[in-house]
This record gives sequence, C-alpha cells and structure tokens, in this order.
Amino acid sequence: MNALNTMTVKPEQAVYTLVVGLGKTGLSVVRYLRALGEAVIVVDSRDIPPGLKDLSNEYSDVECFTGKFDTALFVNAHRIVVSPGVALAEPALIEAKNNNIEIIGDIDLFAHEVMAPVVGITGSNGKSTVTTLLTLMASQAGKNAVASGNIGTPVLDSLDDDIELYVLELSSFQLETLQYLPMKAAVVLNISADHLDRYENLSAYAMSKQVIYENAEVLILNKDDVLASRISVPKKQQIRFTLNKPETNEFGLCEGSDETVSLCFGEQQLIAVDQLKIKGSHNLQNALAALALGSAIGLPLESMLETLKEFKGLRHRTQFVAEINGVNWINDSKATNVGATIAALTGLPGKHVLIAGGESKGADFSELAEAVKDHCRAVILMGNDAEKIRSVLPDDITVEMVTDMQAAVLAAKSLAMPGDNVLLAPACASFDMFENFEHRGDMFIQAVETLSEVSS
Repeated sequence: MNALNTMTVKPEQAVYTLVVGLGKTGLSVVRYLRALGEAVIVVDSRDIPPGLKDLSNEYSDVECFTGKFDTALFVNAHRIVVSPGVALAEPALIEAKNNNIEIIGDIDLFAHEVMAPVVGITGSNGKSTVTTLLTLMASQAGKNAVASGNIGTPVLDSLDDDIELYVLELSSFQLETLQYLPMKAAVVLNISADHLDRYENLSAYAMSKQVIYENAEVLILNKDDVLASRISVPKKQQIRFTLNKPETNEFGLCEGSDETVSLCFGEQQLIAVDQLKIKGSHNLQNALAALALGSAIGLPLESMLETLKEFKGLRHRTQFVAEINGVNWINDSKATNVGATIAALTGLPGKHVLIAGGESKGADFSELAEAVKDHCRAVILMGNDAEKIRSVLPDDITVEMVTDMQAAVLAAKSLAMPGDNVLLAPACASFDMFENFEHRGDMFIQAVETLSEVSS
C-alpha cells in the first residue's frame, strides 16, 4: 500500500480502472476486476480506510493511494468505479467527467453479469426490512434468493450461477451512477428529508430515488407518499399499496365485521394485523410493500403470509429490548433521519421518552416538533446537533441534554412512567459518537441490560 506522497505509478504509462473508495464495496470491485485480469488502482480519501489490510493480503500488487485525491489518477484512468460513499460532486470526479472518463458503480458491473431476476428496493426508510422480508418470502416459496446491495454482501460478491432471485436494497448513492439494470419489479418505499448534506434539496434527493423505476417492469407505488409515487417513466404495470382501505388490485388495510384490522388485497382479507410479530404502522407499510413486490414476481400468497406470521423484524429497527417496571425499551437506532423517527413515534402505541441526536447531515428538524408534542413525555438529546434539535421542540416538553448513551438511559429511566416506551430513534447519523448505527444500538442495548440487572 502506498500513501499518496509515495506514489510509484505513472498513470499515463498504463491502462487501468480506478476504484474510488475502499470498504466492502471497493474491495468487491477489486476482486471482480482482477478476476477479469484488469489492472486496478485504488484511491481513498481516508488515511486508513476499512478493507485496507484485506486488500494488502489478497492483492499485494494493487496500489492504494490514501489521503487527498490526485486528479491525475482520475483523468488518466480507462474508467472509474466509484463507491456509494463518494459524492459525484468530488472535484476529481468532475474533472474526470469533463475528460469523458466513464464513471460507474458496482451495480453497473453487476448488471453486465447477472442472469437471474432482480428486484430493486429503495426509499428513505424501511429498505432493509422489506429487502429481508421479500428474500425470506422467496426462500419460503422454495427459491434460492439472496439479499444484497446496500445490505449484507456487496452485489459483486453475491454473484452465483445458482441464485434464482436477487433482492437488492439500493441507496440513492448507488442509483446515482446506475445506467441500466433490468428489474422484474421495483419500489420507492417513501421519501423524507435525508442526506441533504449531499443533495441540493429534497426534490433532488427524491429524483435520485426515482431512477429505480426506469429499470423496472412492474412499479410498486406507495399511494400515501406523494414524492415516492411521483413517476415520470412511460406507463408500465403498477401495483399500489396504502395504509387506508385499498381499491381493486391494491394492497392496503381493511376492517372486518368484527372490527379486526387486516392486510388486504382489494376486498380480500389476507392476514390480521394482530397475527404479525412486527409492530407499528411503518412496519405494516413494509409488509404491504413486500406483498406487492412478491405478487409482482409471482410468489405464492401462502408462502408470503407464512413468512409474515414468523418475521420478527431486524435488529436496530424498532427492536424490542426489554420491559422493566412496566416500561418498554425499544431500539430504533437505524432511524437516522427525521422521517424514520416520526414513523416510530407515530407508529408505536403509548407515550414515549425519546432518545435522539447525533450528526444531522444537514437535516431540518422542524417536522419533529408536532410528533414530539403529540407522542412524547420527554426527550433526551446528545451528540453534535443536540442543540439544533432542542431549538425546534415545544417549550412544554421536558428536554434533558446528556453526553453519552449510559447517561441517556439513566435519564430516560427517571422520566418514563409505567406503560411508556423509551425509544432510541435518533433522527441523526451516528458517526459523531459511534462507529455506525449498529454500534449505537448495541450501546443502548448494553446500557438497558445493565439497568435491567440493577432493577431485578
């Protein structure tokens, strides 16, 4: 491995593909390209990027230049494969584009190889849940299905001749470079303000998501979300879902004669809501989206409903942690934007003591105010943008500022009443205080478990 100031390659002397950004995705790209016999150079703006040791062990001859980007490496490349975490507004990438260098992502390389059907899933919230749920539904139906993309294994590492269905979670960053990937069905689950540090405005962010529909045979549309269901592609087959009473050929919620609420397709009742292990209106929306996607690709209804009955949800997504002295402790660390936090606050029953804060990513927190006023007993704030959140909250809501997760949990314990939920739903990214949202959630769980031991 080489730091930039010890660069030994003269880019004009060789034809190479430049991989921008290491990590799991960048390493998968290197593996794929080297298997094809291509010359590869890697660059990463971080001094010690994740995957650096693995790259050195697997490909000692592949040079990796860390630190500030050298534009010469970009403009002299045969093509550039950029990782999702690197913004296309990066000056070196703009310079390469101006020099007519092809800039693609790992999804484009995957598109050239994949033979099995593909389903694409994007949206601000719920992507991982729907991706996992649909993959389980397909597996229940006897298909060899794999979840990949922005979840789990990178797409290039998941390529296998035995796979019968690829269910891809796709972020807006991955869709930015997507040229063409045929999909049997695709969905934009919802749109709420997120990544506004990378996009000019909410409209630009929404448009980055809509690209997924250009590649799909069947469009799955969230009827309740204006931005998510706004399409500009030529008319294709559509299946809609809603949390209201569905029309013919739509998935939604309906009430039976005994006042039991069920997931429905048109007037056909499919499964009662109280038979599901996942809770909250946002998870009902996820279940309806998975049913719509599954129906679009021909999965048997019986297999899909059996999966729904058993699915317990994912870690760090409204995950029940413990009940202590009548208070439910819930980990929704994956709520990294305002929309996800509002969904948790409004979707779960009861009053909440909310633990929030972190790195805002340029978000506007004003929309939190009404949900907090209606659903929260108190709010505990921490992290870089805690004051930014505090400034928009109602004056009559109890707010406490803390410095770490242990203090947040102790403060929440003192404020919560029997029947309440203590809800970790930060509305922010985690990287100001934690390695990632999983680490943040794990620290919450650890603090709650310690609390439980003391209370027992």
